Amino acid sequence: MRSIGAMARQSGLSVSALRFYDGAGVFGPAWVDPQTGYRWYAEEQLREARLIARLRRVGMPLPDISRVLSADPAVARETLDTHLRRLEDGLADARRELSTVRALLDQREHPMNPTRLTTPAHELAAALDAVRFAVGSDPGMPALCGVLLELGADGLRLVATDRYRLAVSLAPAADLDGPPVGVLAPTAFVDEARALLDGGEDARLTVDGDRLTLAVTGVERVVTGERVDQDFPDYRPMLRLEPTRRLAVDAAELRAGLVAGPGRTVTRSQDGVEQLVSVLTVGADGTLGVAGEDGAAEDEALRMGVNRDFLLEAITAGRRDQLMLELGSPVAPLAIRYPDREGTFSLLMPTVLS
Repeated sequence: MRSIGAMARQSGLSVSALRFYDGAGVFGPAWVDPQTGYRWYAEEQLREARLIARLRRVGMPLPDISRVLSADPAVARETLDTHLRRLEDGLADARRELSTVRALLDQREHPMNPTRLTTPAHELAAALDAVRFAVGSDPGMPALCGVLLELGADGLRLVATDRYRLAVSLAPAADLDGPPVGVLAPTAFVDEARALLDGGEDARLTVDGDRLTLAVTGVERVVTGERVDQDFPDYRPMLRLEPTRRLAVDAAELRAGLVAGPGRTVTRSQDGVEQLVSVLTVGADGTLGVAGEDGAAEDEALRMGVNRDFLLEAITAGRRDQLMLELGSPVAPLAIRYPDREGTFSLLMPTVLS
């Protein structure tokens, strides 16, 4: 048997890490001395401890480590592949950020021409509708009081969040003139731009330094504004969540179930705001339901709480008959996707149920 100190030295894990993994139920000692509380590890546990150390060095989350240790080989390999994709996506994000930094440095030395992106007006209108509900309104957090506009060769990505929900949408680029750029557009500009789009053909968005301009063919008026001089939160890690369940649902049925179904009032711990929470359940057969006040049923595979108004707004924003819900766990975000609109979805943070 090995003491916790010996296991730490030989595995590459610290003593505090071993205690943490024991408390988390991921990796515990073979025996604990009832008198002293000292932890003792079996010889065969060294290989598993070294495996944990390697997985932690590559940043694998604790639930995934537990899955690798306890699952069959096929599930373990799938978990490794998923984490590798997550790391590759993170590296791609880092490259994009560094590329943006280089462009900013170049622009500081050699001012660049404006960036102009053209997209169908109805596509931009749909993208704005899909994210507008998630824009923050707290004046103390100006970085959240607007919509992030990322202009690139692959299109115009729009992102909005108020910390409790995140909405992302993509409008295709018919034409891009100038370097890729990302700007935070204020809410007033977003709302004026949306009002300009109905009935137009093509929309041309121009970013010239701090100035934003939107013009629509067939419409005489243009909308102008100034970018918000704040850094938008790093939202990209949220795009790499790996759900364990995907459920196709009818939007009208889900809306009716939420409105007619029971709910509970919960005080949000972050700011003390009361919110009406619906409890979503997933049965063992994959059926989605809205639960009452009773405890979890034996045939429930998952139960999670979500702000009812937020979910109703996300359903309405998509303006789609069919939705795809993606769920991971009671503490993981709920994703609402639109099967016929790639790159457009919403994430809602769950409410922990007592």
